[in-house]
Amino acid sequence: MTNSVYQINKGINQSIEFKGLKAQYIWYLGGGVVVLMIVFAVLYIIGLPSLMCVCFVGSAGAFLVFKIYRLSSRYGEYGMMKAIAGKQIPNCVKVFSRGIFIKI
Repeated sequence: MTNSVYQINKGINQSIEFKGLKAQYIWYLGGGVVVLMIVFAVLYIIGLPSLMCVCFVGSAGAFLVFKIYRLSSRYGEYGMMKAIAGKQIPNCVKVFSRGIFIKI
């Protein structure tokens, strides 16, 4: 009887993480990079000097990366969705009629 060796995948059921970015923030960064590439193309087609386009898109890209990493470290995987949901809860509920409480 031969002895089989199985490799164990220890990353099952864990959220994806890439260089410190967690879950949906990877998609946000990818979308931001695509938008910056489109902005660069538009600025270049308009006729701005290429060095000016590169400086603008580079600084916007650095700002984007900084903000995305900050959001990822601040909220984590599900924290931003919870924060947005928490802001949608009303402070108070006003009822001007007792009609919903009276049983008919």
